[in-house]
Amino acid sequence: MKWKNQLTGMKPYQPGRSTDEVKEMFGLETIVKLASNENPFGFSPKVSEFLENQSINHAIYPDGYATGLRQALAKSVGVEQNQLLFGNGSDEIIMMISRALLQSGVNTVMATPTFPQYRHNAVIDGAEVREVQLANGAHDLQEMSRQIDENTAVVWLCSPNNPTGMLIDQQELEEFIRKVPKEVLVVLDEAYFEYITDPSYKNSVNLIKDHKNVIVLRTFSKAYGLAGFRVGYAVAQKELIAQLDPVREPFNNTVTSQGAALVALEDLSFIEDCRLQNESGKKQFEDFATTHNLHMYPSQGNFVLLEVKADSDLVFEGLMKKGFIIRSGNALGTPGYIRVTIGTTQQNEEFLQKLTAVLKDAEVLT
Repeated sequence: MKWKNQLTGMKPYQPGRSTDEVKEMFGLETIVKLASNENPFGFSPKVSEFLENQSINHAIYPDGYATGLRQALAKSVGVEQNQLLFGNGSDEIIMMISRALLQSGVNTVMATPTFPQYRHNAVIDGAEVREVQLANGAHDLQEMSRQIDENTAVVWLCSPNNPTGMLIDQQELEEFIRKVPKEVLVVLDEAYFEYITDPSYKNSVNLIKDHKNVIVLRTFSKAYGLAGFRVGYAVAQKELIAQLDPVREPFNNTVTSQGAALVALEDLSFIEDCRLQNESGKKQFEDFATTHNLHMYPSQGNFVLLEVKADSDLVFEGLMKKGFIIRSGNALGTPGYIRVTIGTTQQNEEFLQKLTAVLKDAEVLT
């Protein structure tokens, strides 16, 4: 078969081990998954009520325009309805952008390490990938700017960045965007937007008013707790959305996912509560890192990247045996660190106790 040459040696996305798999492997009764940055508090009770009482004819295609959700989200975000694009998670929107703009003969600029789907899709579409090493966990925007040339099509910015959790400095971000040529698309991926508490942060949707080449990505998978429903969205000027929309698969959001997202959007108190509890949980990790002289990046997401001063895979395996699934830094391009989703207060306490035991076994802690 005439496969694309760039597919040679490529591997599919490797999700973390499932809870059932780990239970069976180690004979455990209970597993706490802190690997995928899901909301440990689930989703709004209003969504539960919606799911219990929904009456949907699943033999009928969903609304391909997501009208109800579009109307509510446009009002919530403060944009026109034609400035929104919906995806099967923001992952699909990343794929749309890549399919629409990336090909052989053009290049794309991104940080490393960052969310791997930027690179993954770029390679599939045959573009040259230009990766710029993070500077102390943050995007090196000056070097990224230097990497842009006449063949650059897309620049990817992840803020807060996955896996470090660091927010791009507001002033540096605005200066960078002003420097980027108008024919280059700047993608600002804000999957963890709802968790941001940094007082210097300004709503990035305001950037699209003055910049035709900026698109902001957000999702219902994280703070809203709807990862299983797969609803992401993009915000940009209407002309940009109109160019991108033909790449979108028709009916890419199900009837149930549209309804769940619409209900979730209405419960602002749930999001605020999750944000507050996330900050409290983050403090638990910060105190642990300080007590044991371990480096931890200042996160604005619902996860932390924590130094372990040992082989990340060994720590990952040790924690899994004790009933906690996290991500090894070896898999993320950050050896010597682990990425951990911030859980409930009790989950965090138990996790840090288990981590202490694992690090003592590794002779990191005494």
